[in-house]
Amino acid sequence: MRTRFAVLGPVRAWRGDTELPLGPPKQRALLALLLTEAGHPVAVHEIVDALWGQDPPDSAVNVVQRHVGALRRLLEPDLPAGGASRRLVRGSGGYRLDVDPDSLDLLRFRALRQRAEQAVRDGEPPTATGLLIEALALWRGPAASGIAAEVRSHPAFTALDGEHLAAVKEAAELALEAGPGLGARVLVTLRQAAAQHPLDEGLQARLILVLAATGHQAEALDVHRTVRTRLADELGVRPGPELQAALQRVLGHTHAQRAAEPAEDAEGTAQQDAVATIRPAQLPVDLPAFTGRRGELARVRELLCASEAPASTVVISAIGGMAGVGKTTLAVHWAHSVADRFPDGQLYVNLRGFHPSGSIMSAAEAIRSFLDAFGVPGHRIPAGLDAQAALYRSLLADRRVLIVLDNARDTEHVRPLLPGAPGCLVVVTSRNQLYGLVAGEGAHSLTLDVLTEAEAREFLARRLGAERIANEPDAVAEIITLCGRLPLALAVVSARAVVNPAFPLASIAAELSESEDSLDAFAGEAPAADARSAFSWSYQLLSPAAARVFRLFALHPGPDCSLAAVASLAGQRVGQVRPVMAELARAHLISESLPGRYGCHELLRAYAAELGRAQDTAQELEAARRRMLDHYLHSAHAADSVLMPTRDSIQLRPHTAGVTVPRPPDRAAAAAWLETNRSVVLAAIEQDARHGSGEHSWQLALVVELYLDRGGRWSEQLDVQTRAVEAAQRLGDISGQAFAHRALGFVSGRLGRPDEADAHLARALELFGEIGDRVGLSRTHRRLAFLANGRGRHEAALDHYAEASALCRAAGRRDGEAGIANEVGWTYILMGKYEDALTECGLAVAAHRETGDRNGEAAALDSLGYAHHHLRDHERALECYEQALRLYREIRDRYLEADTLAHIGDTRREAHQDTEAALAWREALGILDELGHPDAEQVRHRLTDLAEPDRSRRQ
Repeated sequence: MRTRFAVLGPVRAWRGDTELPLGPPKQRALLALLLTEAGHPVAVHEIVDALWGQDPPDSAVNVVQRHVGALRRLLEPDLPAGGASRRLVRGSGGYRLDVDPDSLDLLRFRALRQRAEQAVRDGEPPTATGLLIEALALWRGPAASGIAAEVRSHPAFTALDGEHLAAVKEAAELALEAGPGLGARVLVTLRQAAAQHPLDEGLQARLILVLAATGHQAEALDVHRTVRTRLADELGVRPGPELQAALQRVLGHTHAQRAAEPAEDAEGTAQQDAVATIRPAQLPVDLPAFTGRRGELARVRELLCASEAPASTVVISAIGGMAGVGKTTLAVHWAHSVADRFPDGQLYVNLRGFHPSGSIMSAAEAIRSFLDAFGVPGHRIPAGLDAQAALYRSLLADRRVLIVLDNARDTEHVRPLLPGAPGCLVVVTSRNQLYGLVAGEGAHSLTLDVLTEAEAREFLARRLGAERIANEPDAVAEIITLCGRLPLALAVVSARAVVNPAFPLASIAAELSESEDSLDAFAGEAPAADARSAFSWSYQLLSPAAARVFRLFALHPGPDCSLAAVASLAGQRVGQVRPVMAELARAHLISESLPGRYGCHELLRAYAAELGRAQDTAQELEAARRRMLDHYLHSAHAADSVLMPTRDSIQLRPHTAGVTVPRPPDRAAAAAWLETNRSVVLAAIEQDARHGSGEHSWQLALVVELYLDRGGRWSEQLDVQTRAVEAAQRLGDISGQAFAHRALGFVSGRLGRPDEADAHLARALELFGEIGDRVGLSRTHRRLAFLANGRGRHEAALDHYAEASALCRAAGRRDGEAGIANEVGWTYILMGKYEDALTECGLAVAAHRETGDRNGEAAALDSLGYAHHHLRDHERALECYEQALRLYREIRDRYLEADTLAHIGDTRREAHQDTEAALAWREALGILDELGHPDAEQVRHRLTDLAEPDRSRRQ
């Protein structure tokens, strides 16, 4: 039998139609190496170098010989013992693998490239482009994917990847000459290559040009902006001539950079009145460049106004927040702004509640310092804290004094320092939430968040000058993003920029970007200006359990997460981590944005990541990451299964031990879980695709595909399915590639990219056929039919549905046949064959009722109603729609509920029931606006038409 080989992607071999098991990793890698040099000898020392690098074992040559023998037996099973191999030959100090040119994808690829080169010489760009497209279609991922990474880094394999990259560039160049039709065919491969080589300026320039040539000018400009930012962030350079020329060809002119608005002046500092008596004035100097916090300042000023009521008592403002968020700066600035209202003085003390040395100031020390400030002689200060506190309170009686207690550790730390009579204002700052102070003393709590975008820009402008900020707006925006809008981080970066006025801000942004997952870029000369030191003061006070969870929290990819996700990260029960999260929230190392959902500032996340790398083993971190991904994959699968119980889905491997998977009790809970965790799931897909194995990435993308599609989140769908294709290709997972190409093709059609849609769906058909997945093939044909209908190609759609139906019958899938019958009925509606549609949709309703598929039944009833509508049988149409609406509400499918309501409105309008039509459309619009679905505009237009009586009715 003929033996075939593949190395352009996963290393594989077949005898006839049977795939051969290639043995252990080293043997598979040896075969890959021989295939890259097919027909040429590979010296033994080169084999050893490729398989083991610089440190081969003493037995390396013997191992190679054993693997060669095993490959000979595998490839030539009829070879007699001791017989000479005709295929794997020894000679020239090594081994040569002889294969037919048509038996190895690499040789076919090279032959097609040579033919393309000849076509170019013959002046036939379209022919050359077609040959290169055919050549590139042979690639199913990076060359020799699936072998060990250290082996695949050998020049023999990286050279093959270089051939692929060169062919992509050649195809793009030729497609620009050959016309937009071929350009669209090249675009799928070009996009994938550009994603794998984000810093290759030549490749990115070609992508920009091909996008523009095929009508995607907006995306072309987006690509240029992304590449420009990435070059600045990762390399600290500007786009080169190729990228600049590509941009000029797209735009035709340059764009002036938008100047930033000059920063507003900071609020003025407070007036301070002199008094004749001893009047302490201990407030630290107000920050001259104080900016922002207008909302917070307004709130604390309201508190002061309330305290001036006749029967008021002392007002305590407990300002809390994470390290570096600006608690002390705000407290001091506010204190200065209101100091004139307290003519008897201002007291300030840093209680050092979180000092790294542990030298916390006691309440007794603080009171003694206050008594000194009032000029109390030492011999008059009594012994004992209680007596000193009594004297302190006596001095404050009948006085109006402002007291700032900075960096308190807890409520008991400050309680002895509170005055006992009205007239004074106490401001307390702490990283902990001082619940006791709020509950026991009536304190007003104010928790600080990071700065807004505008405040952060103003912050930098006050320190660096408005002109410097205006000259580099992109770099400023990047610095603000990388600093997470945290005042401490922005202050450290500002100091570096001030000390080095010749440094471009872009270079400082590049420094920050290069220190990803590290706080090295924020290290200052003193602990007070060092983000790492500031955070450590809080971290060192944590219990061991809380410290471990904080370190693991850095692994979480999304903006926030649930208690179940944290429990999975920690490998513990929810009940075990709940008190731990409360401890972290009190320390302001995490925030509880909503009850049971937790987030973390990006700089704190970077600090936690540093701690994790230093204190936890790589195995522990990887196990936690896998538990977290298992949590999201299995939880999303559980939610999707509740929403669509009859939908085909993949079989997941059992999740690892220690993973918590919530089981939604109903469709409402399932939909709520998916919506709440949508951004986290998307981030997990991205993280695993870029930095993980990729297995969770493509499976998660598949699980949430229908949810994203129904919600009209097609741009998000395009991103995640692109990542899924890349991940599955890297894994060499044919099934994963098939699912991902199908999803990517369908959303490309949704977004009006027909050529890309056809290419991806054709690839999906090929891959599903390769693995013999009839159900996968059937669903792909159904999607091709849907897109064909959208282009008005109804006969082609019916052909695809016939293929899909035959595949379903062969697979014994009655439910699939019922769904296809409904879709065929819908196609007949589009063709104007309404009686035929009634027959097909009626069959679908009966079949779905028999199988218990309420979603399918509702869809068929809606189609049935649509057919009756076009036959002007409005009463029957409304009966069908109402049944469909009831089912959609029972199963809580919000999008299709809105779709059916829109149909009801259409029929009511046709029946001259305008009031009822408006009610249905408004209800549909409310749902679609809530979902953020693009279909909302169509319904809005219908309501607008209804409100204009002079506009003719639509027929």
